[in-house]
Amino acid sequence: MDYFSFKKGNLYCENLGVRSLASKFGTPLYLYSAKTILGHFLKLKSAFSSLNPLICYSVKANSNLSLLKLLASKGSGLDIVSGGELYRAKRIKCPAKKIVYASVGKTDAEIRDAINYGILMFNIESKPELDRVNNISSKLNKKTKVALRFNPDVKPDTHAYITTGKKETKFGMDEETIKQIFVSRDKYPNLSIIGIHMHIGSQITKGEPFVKTFKKANRIIKELKSKGIKLEYFNIGGGLGIVYDKEKPQTAKEFAKGVLSLLKESGLKIILEPGRFIIGNAGILVTKVIYLKETASKDFIIVDAAMNDLARPSLYGAYHRIVPLVKRMKDKGRRKKLADVVGPVCESGDFLGKGRKINAKAGDYIAVFGAGAYGFSMSSNYNSRPRVAEVLVKNGRAYLIKKRENYSDLIKGEVII
Repeated sequence: MDYFSFKKGNLYCENLGVRSLASKFGTPLYLYSAKTILGHFLKLKSAFSSLNPLICYSVKANSNLSLLKLLASKGSGLDIVSGGELYRAKRIKCPAKKIVYASVGKTDAEIRDAINYGILMFNIESKPELDRVNNISSKLNKKTKVALRFNPDVKPDTHAYITTGKKETKFGMDEETIKQIFVSRDKYPNLSIIGIHMHIGSQITKGEPFVKTFKKANRIIKELKSKGIKLEYFNIGGGLGIVYDKEKPQTAKEFAKGVLSLLKESGLKIILEPGRFIIGNAGILVTKVIYLKETASKDFIIVDAAMNDLARPSLYGAYHRIVPLVKRMKDKGRRKKLADVVGPVCESGDFLGKGRKINAKAGDYIAVFGAGAYGFSMSSNYNSRPRVAEVLVKNGRAYLIKKRENYSDLIKGEVII
């Protein structure tokens, strides 16, 4: 459930009219609902309450400090993948023991910073990384907790670019490598190898890939236990899908019902790393129509948002529902023409939606739904376009949580020689 709805033909975010917010803060604009964010987090927490898991929100989905602080205030930990995300975690004072650190290619500096901050554990992607964390821990005279990322070679039904559990991807290690490391764990005196981690992909709408993966992991855990190797954590990652178009993803309850018995069978403390599930449908991108363009072959709705603001359609061919902020009575029964919704960026791939039936004219505002995850966090300054503002609706008020960039921000750090 999200808290974006139409009342008397006008789109509202919780109790505030989106059109008035667009007028006040300008466009393009990312707009988030605090009730939706917390509602999704608490649904997941409730569904898995019998396991009392550590839920670590995936910062990469949307890393705004106010959103991280909102989730941390309700007990969420953080799943980070870079030194910059660790910096954000520090800024909101996230407890170190609620931080897990994944990603391929952590630098020495990033590893040192995380160890010194005292994070709960690293998710290790390879033997070379294991050696590196052990050596740095030795130099710091620390004993560092780590989990090994298992690549189960399972193909979820999702886009190839966000599939991470197939053997062809750069992520994790195969079963034999995982078991070999555990058996030879004495080679790493400055590490406590205490868990199994996995993350098979993103926007997964069915339960079967998770079930298949968890069964494989349980087999490894059981074999290790039989050899006297004790584990503490089973980090099942994230990946739960949301509704963008006609998807019928699992609810938190349905997901839990399908995997709880397997997770209990592991006998380990469970960690979840949801991102899109929490934030995806909690945000929209509001944009203004600049003008309409009609050609012999196609019509276009030119808006002030572009692929640099929301990359998913161009990058993945992703679908986002697009609707006007105001439903006009006179539009009823009127034939809608198919048009592509496109932005000002000089690329043919600059589109937010193709072949849409939208009644719009110059000056109208439209909303791109499902933009809370991998929207602003993937945005850029391509074509020297300032990044947009972010606003959070919370407790009946709208808060500016990220100022709109200006032209001087574009050249900050550049040097003319």
